[in-house]
Amino acid sequence: MILPEECYIDEFDRYAMNDIPIRLIRLTDMTFVERNEVREHFRTSYIERLGQPSDTVRYAILSHRWLNQGEPTYEEIKAGTAAGPGYEKLKNFCAKAEEYNMEFAWSDTCCINRSSSTELDESIRSMFRWYGNSAICIVHLAQSETIKDIMEDEWTERGWTLQELLAPARIKFFNKYWVPMTGDRNDKDDKDDINEFLVSRPLLSSLRRREPAEILETLERATGIPYDDLRRKFCPSPSEVDKRMTWAARRKTTRVEDVAYSLMGMFDVSLQIAYGEGGDRAFCRLIEVIMQAGDPSVLNWKGEAARHHTSHAIPKSPQSFIAYRNLELEGSGRLEMTMTSLGLRVPLVILPLNVRSNMCAGHGYSITLDCLLCPSIKIDIDTSYRLDSVDQYAFGIVNYSLIGHVPGIRGKSAGFILHREPDIFHCVPVCKPRSTPFVGLKLSPPKERFAEWKLIDEVGLVQVDFPGIPDEPVCYIDRQYLQTVYL
Repeated sequence: MILPEECYIDEFDRYAMNDIPIRLIRLTDMTFVERNEVREHFRTSYIERLGQPSDTVRYAILSHRWLNQGEPTYEEIKAGTAAGPGYEKLKNFCAKAEEYNMEFAWSDTCCINRSSSTELDESIRSMFRWYGNSAICIVHLAQSETIKDIMEDEWTERGWTLQELLAPARIKFFNKYWVPMTGDRNDKDDKDDINEFLVSRPLLSSLRRREPAEILETLERATGIPYDDLRRKFCPSPSEVDKRMTWAARRKTTRVEDVAYSLMGMFDVSLQIAYGEGGDRAFCRLIEVIMQAGDPSVLNWKGEAARHHTSHAIPKSPQSFIAYRNLELEGSGRLEMTMTSLGLRVPLVILPLNVRSNMCAGHGYSITLDCLLCPSIKIDIDTSYRLDSVDQYAFGIVNYSLIGHVPGIRGKSAGFILHREPDIFHCVPVCKPRSTPFVGLKLSPPKERFAEWKLIDEVGLVQVDFPGIPDEPVCYIDRQYLQTVYL
């Protein structure tokens, strides 16, 4: 029989060996300590109080803009030879960590052994969790002296600093001179009752109180992240993909693959790290794994598709989501999405459309389509090419509900504009044998000679307001309209 105390200790051991950084800096002597040493250090105090392991295993973590050169390396810290402006920054960070009564700290510059591909892979996959589990995240804004300066600080434009802003529950901003930028103990929550062990009285007494919302309002303007998302505890998940991708759209990374890798934590997904694969391939892999969760918001983008080997439904980059439409996609349930050799396999509610007008407009065409089953519905789209009158067109709804195999559509339905061409190149002559050696075999010549449904390029999702259908409850229709397509 396992005693309750043993269960707590097992949980503590799992946490210490899996959910904190591989190694930390011991602040008393600026040397590395591995996870097993950290576990032993905190084990006794944890047994005395039990509870959540994260309340006992405390460390500070650094968020900053890397210098072009001169950052301390793992080898230099290990050998005790680190020097220069990067090392001065590290020492200032460690000094602030000590003012928060921390005994250990972590920095991405020197605490990862980059000569080990296994350790680098684990670190990149785990970094969001490491920032989230920290007792305090200390942010150094090297280009800012006041809160207003944050608007122009490169820290707000880097790819990796997005998760460093979102993941921690407690964060503290310091300016270029390592002076606190607010009088709050936690810049994410001025009412945070940080335990007394988290901050020293000398630090608190040196802080000047400011309007609590000032720094978060400035960060909202600088990053495009809504105030509420900055303030509350961020929950990583492969949801609200369209909105969250815009937060990364203007950010830059030195390695092109890091555009995708730096977003894994925010969407709570995992990718194998493969530097050299290229940014396009890495981002395609990210989108594919996000799609497995079935949130239709991942489809709410517009513009040029990625150069994917089978699908035209994959966006090229986070910038593809900048022009996303504010659609009502929540509450529709999961959408089955599977990448195959034929494209993205997805079941959609297909309603036929008719081209009402096809007018030249500048360098493209302004097109109006109407729904054959609901003539009052008119859909206006802009494309770079003229729609062919011999093609078939349809509205493929993505935010439908499904009970059993019966689809239900909403008053505000979002979907793709689809088209398919006459399949004149793949028509196989149909034969009807005069006599057949088959017994009981039913012959069924194909009724349609059209190719597979395809997306109309660069249009994205559109929303249709069906008359007479409230958003709740939905209107259930015949299952014949539910079709599996390959996009």
